[in-house]
Amino acid sequence: METREEEEKERKTTAQREENEGEAADRGDNGDENHRNKDGDDDDDENGDGDDDDDENGDGDDDGDECGDGGDDDDENGDEDAAIMNRKTTKQKGVGLTSCSDRKCVPGIIYLGHIPPRLRPKHLRNLLSVYGEIGRIFLQPEDGQVRKRKRKSGLRRCDFTEGWVEFRDKRVAKKVAASLHNTPMGTRKRQRFTSDLWCIKYLHRFQWTHLSERLAYEQMVLQQRLRTEVSQAKRETNFYLNNVEKSTHLDKLRRKRQRDGQQVDEKTWDFTQRQTEEEIQMKKKKKKDSISQKHQDKARIIQQKSQSNISLLAKIFNSNKSE
Repeated sequence: METREEEEKERKTTAQREENEGEAADRGDNGDENHRNKDGDDDDDENGDGDDDDDENGDGDDDGDECGDGGDDDDENGDEDAAIMNRKTTKQKGVGLTSCSDRKCVPGIIYLGHIPPRLRPKHLRNLLSVYGEIGRIFLQPEDGQVRKRKRKSGLRRCDFTEGWVEFRDKRVAKKVAASLHNTPMGTRKRQRFTSDLWCIKYLHRFQWTHLSERLAYEQMVLQQRLRTEVSQAKRETNFYLNNVEKSTHLDKLRRKRQRDGQQVDEKTWDFTQRQTEEEIQMKKKKKKDSISQKHQDKARIIQQKSQSNISLLAKIFNSNKSE
């Protein structure tokens, strides 16, 4: 639609130009004829009838000039048409070039779920740059507690747990994620990381700003947690120090009253202390022993009853036999 509108505008402008050029040419011819007529009248006045032939010849020359002007107009029109055609072709070519060059290369991000030990961002860039142009890379380092354990054991290196890689073109990122997933990292046997497999996933509609926002949020949460822990520790220490000061003050008052001979009321705390684990276990054993004792008593009673029944049955059967 835009190319058609441009062609229509160009046609209108060319038609207006041709009309203006034709009007200018007509004005120029009229001006030349008037000038020549004035010159011919002057010659008539000076030279008489002999110059009439010259005027006629001059008129013939004017006709030749007019024909020459017409030829020039045709040449100009042909040049304008050729220029217009060249402009159209150049515009069409330019439109095609811009359509090819203006294709936006939307970046794509892939997620790496497994980062082998000793793998660094430079190694990752070297491994993946073969498949396409790579932008930014971020690898998540290990937790601080894991690092402390490693330092205690003698390992000072910092390994990574997961990572994100940005490709300049998302189509390349999709192809890489589909083709390299669950394949060995190294292409040769003696190459590093051959025993590890790629764990890649393409993140649909995921941008690098989302990752930076997530990292900033995690950092903010961590700082907030540290602040709360520090404030809780400060509260506990302040509470302990205040109680210590109170106890020292009460001890001083009690000693002073004892010196003065006044009666000192010793405070007794009426509260139930929490039971220790040993006491809880002892209670459970006592319950089990009491339950087992009850079962034993019931078994004895049942046994005694059965014995009494046996004696009665024996008496009954013995009496029947004697009869």
